[in-house]
Amino acid sequence: MIEGSFGHRCHYLVARNNGGGIEGILPLVLMQSRMFGRFLVSLPFFNYGGVLCDRQETGDALLAEAMKVQQEFGAEYTELRHTAEWSGPLATKRQKVAMILDLTRDAETAWQGFNAKLRNQIRKAEKSGLTATVGGKELLADFYMVFARNMRDLGTPVYSPKFFTEIVTIFPDHTRIIGVHLQGKPVAAGLIGWFRDTMEIPWASSIREYNPLCPNNLLYWTALQFAMSRGCRRFDFGRSTPGEGTFNFKKQWGARPVQLHWQYLLPEGTAMPELNTKNPKYDLAIKVWRKLPLPVTRLLGPQIVKNIP
Repeated sequence: MIEGSFGHRCHYLVARNNGGGIEGILPLVLMQSRMFGRFLVSLPFFNYGGVLCDRQETGDALLAEAMKVQQEFGAEYTELRHTAEWSGPLATKRQKVAMILDLTRDAETAWQGFNAKLRNQIRKAEKSGLTATVGGKELLADFYMVFARNMRDLGTPVYSPKFFTEIVTIFPDHTRIIGVHLQGKPVAAGLIGWFRDTMEIPWASSIREYNPLCPNNLLYWTALQFAMSRGCRRFDFGRSTPGEGTFNFKKQWGARPVQLHWQYLLPEGTAMPELNTKNPKYDLAIKVWRKLPLPVTRLLGPQIVKNIP
């Protein structure tokens, strides 16, 4: 999917036992550009990745092989997006958390657990005439329109629509799109996916001028109801920085922070990379991007963001 959407080279490390059975895996994606350099990520564009195995020695073998691949590809470093911290010769960032909500069995119980402010915001969205729909490919255009607009307003280059088309095409039985509309106009949207008992919403956006109507509250409430209707036991709101606005928004639903460990294979004496929007050197670019016409950002954005993991 990443190769098809972005053209990046993928390299898969697999550890096998003497009988040929798989003991562990480590998927790696090579990112390279003049602007951001050359590096490996597991996995770009998603919240999670890294070493997947049960035994320390298996993971150590995968990491040793990853270091060889890093040197072979001439990569500056390898980024591993771990949920649990892996011991070994790795530098670690702990700036982000995943916001996880343990779901109740039914929507009514969940509703009663919300505070009065949150319930009133959801009611306000409904009383304002907003409607929410859960669907598939037919909502892709609405989703992308809202997503592209929101990314421009944030000063962030937008993914190509092909990326999201690939996701819902490859995983039709594990993805849905939620659209929030006002008199037929899309004002908020999100893409949800699930595996086993966990549902995640990695991409959600709204159009800023409609935020007083609380479309995001209706969007997430619809997503939670859908998750409970499928028997999911956990809802993953995605990663956040503690104390920031998105962290507080997710916390109000009852989500708890789970520490993320982004770990790095680095040459000796090398500092950890700072490829993020909080880096001051990107301030001017962000300000300029926010002022660009939307069609321009939709044209140029995919060529830039494909190199930002």
